[in-house]
Amino acid sequence: MDVRTFWLAGRPATGDSELTVTNPHDGREVGRHSVPTDAQVEEAVAAAHAVADQAAALPVHVRAEALAHVSRRIEERADEIARLITAENGKPIFWARGEVTRAVATFRFAAEETRRWSGEAQRLDTEPAAAGRLAYVSRVPYGPVLAITPFNFPLNLVAHKVAPAVAVGAPVIVKPAPATPLSSLLLGEILAETDLPAGMFSVLPVPNERAAGLVQDARLPVVSFTGSAPVGYAIADQVPRKHVTLELGGNAAAVVLADADLDWAARRIALYSNYQGGQSCIAVQRVIVEQPVYDAFVERLVPAVKGLVTGDPADEKTQVGPLVSEAAAERVEQWVDEAVAAGAEVLAGGVREGTSYAPTVLAGVPHDAKVAREEVFGPVMILQPAASADEAYAMVNDSAYGLQAGVFTRSLDAAFLANRELKVGGVIIGDVPSYRADQMPYGGVKDSGIGREGLRSAMTDYTYEKVMVLTGLPL
Repeated sequence: MDVRTFWLAGRPATGDSELTVTNPHDGREVGRHSVPTDAQVEEAVAAAHAVADQAAALPVHVRAEALAHVSRRIEERADEIARLITAENGKPIFWARGEVTRAVATFRFAAEETRRWSGEAQRLDTEPAAAGRLAYVSRVPYGPVLAITPFNFPLNLVAHKVAPAVAVGAPVIVKPAPATPLSSLLLGEILAETDLPAGMFSVLPVPNERAAGLVQDARLPVVSFTGSAPVGYAIADQVPRKHVTLELGGNAAAVVLADADLDWAARRIALYSNYQGGQSCIAVQRVIVEQPVYDAFVERLVPAVKGLVTGDPADEKTQVGPLVSEAAAERVEQWVDEAVAAGAEVLAGGVREGTSYAPTVLAGVPHDAKVAREEVFGPVMILQPAASADEAYAMVNDSAYGLQAGVFTRSLDAAFLANRELKVGGVIIGDVPSYRADQMPYGGVKDSGIGREGLRSAMTDYTYEKVMVLTGLPL
């Protein structure tokens, strides 16, 4: 099997060692990639630093066309890329195709936002002392971006860091997840087809233990990290003078109010607790149901969960595939077993087979169980009754996390009350918390992170405001 090159300052390169990527479902070898040496990592950082001023001065049309090209090429190679995602991640091909479609849109949105990205004029002659003065307010990139990306969306979450960096004219160095680097390397191949200057991007598949040097390098003033809260906050603590954005975890709640369409809610919650094998920070983990409809809802939910198709992720019919590793599946198994030992009841699932864990529904989970308090990151949901909407919202907020929540209701009043009361970054009315449009602001509060993704939001995060004041104008 050929060894894939990595991307060093826009060109393919090889190091002096290689790593193998395996399929989580069956353990077969998916690919091998070369690993950058320390000297090559230094070369990539030096190149990004050296090109920063040139990148910031790139004409809008150059940046926008590069992003549009990437969008088109991902679409042209959609089937190939989806199969690669499935092979290295274990994500069912159904969901992998969806991820590719989203990445096409992410780069397209970035191209469109680039063309709209502009400064604004502000008259200052609101006071006599400022007569004839006008401010021109623009946004300027802080400099090169270090993008540390996770395994669960190995293409689109990379896109959400690379695309806004290119859009604002910031060089970007991608450090992909060790379990799923191949999608990032393929994206680097497409980026290399553009007219972006050398040094504008690198994709460096180094082991996690070598990331600290990149994080601490002063030539990379922005760190954009997606992953767990402990690792994210450790990064922020290491570099307090850097601009750090963190998209962290969650234990997302779906609230089902008494007026909800129970059939719709059950179908959506069943699927989106278990999509990506539950390995999404906005997968449904906590299901909070108003007491009057609790039993009727459970009667609909449990069969819907049991009816999900599990198995080979390469099968077009599979809805729930394996976890990323056997260790990940064993951890989920341990957390569920702990909850059951403490009194929880298994209504569905609760069985592990290798890297796969059956879609699981738990009731009567103790308040302090890990499956209730922490982020499971597996196909597990817990059911909790609530006496009222107010109690349901309080239960949602009783969490260290605050990424997104879903509220199933047909009441506009209830929707606005939920939006006011819930301490999260996004409230999805009439659907699961797992909904995300790639152009919308996306991020959380509390231990769910700092900053926002979504193209324009991330472009703002990577830049600072700069004011030029013009004097003596005949306004």
